[in-house]
Amino acid sequence: MKLTILGGGGFRVPLVYGALLTDRGEGRVTEVVLHDLDDSRLYAVARVLDEQAARVPDAPRVTATTDLDEALRGADFIFSAIRVGGLEGRAHDERVALAEGVLGQETVGAGGIAYGLRTVPVAVDIARRVARLAPDAWLINFTNPAGLVTEAMSRHLGDRVIGICDSPVGLGRRIARVLGADPKEAWIDYVGLNHLGWVRGLRVAGRDELPRLLADPDLLGSFEEGKLFGVDWLQSLGAIPNEYLHYYYFNREAVRAYQQAEKTRGAFLADQQAQFYAEMKRPDTAALTAWDRTRAEREATYMAENRETAGAGERDADDLSGGYEKVALALMRAIARDERTTLILNVRNQGTLSALDADAVIEVPCLVDANGAHPVAVAPLPEHATGLVCAVKGVEREVLAAAESGSRTTAVKAFALHPLVDSVNVARRLVEGYTDVHPGLAYLR
Repeated sequence: MKLTILGGGGFRVPLVYGALLTDRGEGRVTEVVLHDLDDSRLYAVARVLDEQAARVPDAPRVTATTDLDEALRGADFIFSAIRVGGLEGRAHDERVALAEGVLGQETVGAGGIAYGLRTVPVAVDIARRVARLAPDAWLINFTNPAGLVTEAMSRHLGDRVIGICDSPVGLGRRIARVLGADPKEAWIDYVGLNHLGWVRGLRVAGRDELPRLLADPDLLGSFEEGKLFGVDWLQSLGAIPNEYLHYYYFNREAVRAYQQAEKTRGAFLADQQAQFYAEMKRPDTAALTAWDRTRAEREATYMAENRETAGAGERDADDLSGGYEKVALALMRAIARDERTTLILNVRNQGTLSALDADAVIEVPCLVDANGAHPVAVAPLPEHATGLVCAVKGVEREVLAAAESGSRTTAVKAFALHPLVDSVNVARRLVEGYTDVHPGLAYLR
């Protein structure tokens, strides 16, 4: 089976390949094609993968190309993890927003809108090529903003594009662990949009264990979300929010922390990865060792400003292991082998949440089989969560409309309607600032 990875020179690709190396079953991936626009990054990642495979018999064969059509032809699965504008673009997203006193995070608020505006046209072009060159392939999207990009691609690929994210997986794993349950045996009632969802229940053997967690302040404050949001707030909500909701619930504190940080997250990663790729140009570099060292530092500093604001301390060691690659592998296995499983995924709503239309991409538990991912019926969200979900989905739709029409006016509307942008005039200045620094937004007129 052939897997094509778009963004194949990306730093996290070895996580995906490492997961593939653990799969010895029939119908496994035997060929991996890496596609990237930067051949030096492809070379660096291919070196890491080569060292990963050194002691694994019959490891999937790896090839690399900068030709997108060549990469897509004959693919059974396509994994999209592109970053339009690179990490330098992410750093620009952060700086422009913070200069206006609003959040610049890559998926939430102004930064997420800017990233979406320059990513959607590229993602749509990829979707059209997949429909033409690999119509039977399944596309697994991890490109951020994941829900927005998945919805843009679904307009051309239908339900054959599925978005994944490791945040709900990590959240469910942490809750199960603190309750003494096996995450593999737990049913996680999680509902929302990508980076905007809530765990409302965790059932083990038919019993909802979440009320026990919410009623125990010591237990509730012992893991990442309890430290990040605070015990009182979680008990008020009666649910455990995705960590990205910290940007909404504690927005003023988050913006201040990012403004005061020595470097924004994007700038930190740009410098860190520049060092890694430069190191990889030396033939004597131990590629896998260098990658492992860089990854550990990257994950330890994840959402550091938010944790500092909340006084949450350092991340637990158990939370430094990623997870999206495991979701991707489980999803591919379920479809390719009809190994039915349940995963939290980004898929078209299809009536699951009554507040949104059928084509809106949401993030919910899905039953997965050879025919794809099927969202499970869920109870309605409470009013406060429904209002936030509808508002952010409305912004996503304006982003899609702006990307399709090239309308600068619609882009301003997208920014102005976001709950974390507090003025139409700020929205106008954001569009001006972003078009000044991003060549990829020149289409906005």
